[in-house]
Formats: sequence, C-alpha cells, structure tokens
Amino acid sequence: MDRSNQTSPMVQFILLGLSAHPKLEKTFFVLILLMSLVILLGNGVLILVTILDPRLHTPMYFFLGNLSFLDICYTTSSVPLVLDGFLTPRKTISFSGCAIQMFLSFAMGATECVLLGMMAFDRYVAICNPLRYPIVMSKAAYVPMATSSWAAGIANSVVQTSQAMQLPFCGDNVINHFSCEILAVLKLACADISINVISMVVSNVIFLGVPVLFIFISYVFIIATILRIPSAEGRKKAFSTCSAHLTVVLVFYGTILFMYGKPKSKDPLGADKQDLADKLTSLFYGVVTPMLNPIIYSLRNKDVKAAVRNLVRQKHLTE
Repeated sequence: MDRSNQTSPMVQFILLGLSAHPKLEKTFFVLILLMSLVILLGNGVLILVTILDPRLHTPMYFFLGNLSFLDICYTTSSVPLVLDGFLTPRKTISFSGCAIQMFLSFAMGATECVLLGMMAFDRYVAICNPLRYPIVMSKAAYVPMATSSWAAGIANSVVQTSQAMQLPFCGDNVINHFSCEILAVLKLACADISINVISMVVSNVIFLGVPVLFIFISYVFIIATILRIPSAEGRKKAFSTCSAHLTVVLVFYGTILFMYGKPKSKDPLGADKQDLADKLTSLFYGVVTPMLNPIIYSLRNKDVKAAVRNLVRQKHLTE
C-alpha cells in the first residue's frame, strides 16, 4: 500500500458531524449549548453541596461528587468541539488535538464505568450489612476506591489512545463523527488494526462487562434484602437510597448497549439513516446522560434537595 498520504502529527483530521444535514446543525447547536449549561450548573451545584454540607460527607455523596466532576470533565472535553463544528463550514482538528480529545473522552467513559460499580458496592454494604457500613466504607476505604477508578480509567485510555494514534492514516483523514471517536478514527488506518480490536475487546470486558456483572450481582442481593424487610415503609425507604444510582446505571449502560449493540443495516439508504441515528445517539450519550445525573439525584434524594435549599437560603442571607 502506498504510504505517501499517511498522516504526520502536523496533519489535520476533518470531522463530518452533521454536514449532510445542515438544517439540523443550528437546531442542535442551540440544544447542545443549553444542555451543556445545565450540565455545568447541575453538576457544579452537586459538587458544591457535597463539599459544603457536613451531612453529605458520606461515601455515597463522595462518589456522587466524583461522578459530577467526571461528567463536567467529559462534557468540556467534547462539547466545545461539537458546538464549533455546528458553526464552522470546514470542521478540522489537529492530530494532537484529536489525540487529546480521544484520551479525555475515553478516560472519562472508562472511569465512570468503574465508579458506578464502586457506588453499587457502597449501596450493597449500606443495605445488606448496615451495621458494618461505617467500618467497611470508612474514609480509608472509599477514597482509594474512587482514586483507583480514576487511575484505571486513565491507564486504559493511555493504552487505547497511544495504540490508535501510532497507526498510519491514509487518504482524506475524514472522520465520520462529531469528534475523535476511537472507532471512527480506526476506520481511517491503512494498517492492520487487529491488535487495536483485540485490545478494545479486552478493555470492554474489563470496563463494561465486569462492572455490569458486579452491579447486577450487588442489586440481586440488595433486592433480596429489601424484600425481606417486613414493613412496606421500610422497603420503600431502603429502595429510595439506591433508586437514583440504579436509574443512572440503566441510562448509562442502556445508551451504550443501544449505541454498539444494534445490528448494522446492509441497505445503503438504511445505512445513511442508521449513520445519522448513531451520531444522534452518541450525542445523547455525551450530553443528555451527564445532564440527567444531577437531575435524577436531586429529584430522588431528600438529602441533596435539603442541602441545595440550605445553600440557596445561605446565599440569600449573605446578600
């Protein structure tokens, strides 16, 4: 194969985004901009209340603060590029910029998978072994748990990103996506990507399969324990402590399964429609899910609502 058109670190990639659907670009620019502001505000408020309110200095809210910070990082690593793409006729990104954006989005996604598993373990101990909860989930335990989630996600991203960006790229370097999504980038490589595919499969098993299995087993024990509670009020109270986490898990993993698990269309017209659907689903995963997280925890958690009210009240008193 002729390697004369391979990329160097100075070469740019072209992002197609919604170029084939210009009427949708302005509409989605406004929607994504508003959603990103809600993400920054909602997750920022959650981080603030978990720091300032002493009643929220518990493992569950420590993990929630990490999740909110992660959502802010994920959004700020991809949304500005997406918004710029909606307004720019020729959407380009440098080789190094593509590598950085890929690294950040991959790291945040992998970290969230592990973090949701850690949060499931926290809920398991709180409901199934409440007397041992202060011992098992002490600060000496939950801080390293959160730290290891970040470390694992970042390490995985270093491996995947470095392997992808070491490949030779040929042709026009056109990425059929809003951002440097790793699967879209790998399609441009003019070399064998079997190592990359194997590495991603192993990564998916570790960072998707294992946490999903762990969360499933945790909730089997949680539900079994809740069903043994004699009073209906007791069962309702116990379930309310983990319903927000379970909702976030279903939204997060449900979107991933829908995005990568549906069959591909062989019909050219159907393939075009599916391509548009894949891009819009990717937007949902990258913007709507981080926006829903603080809303879900705020609506379904009395402690968070009380902390937000106290924060607003204190702000009014100081004015």
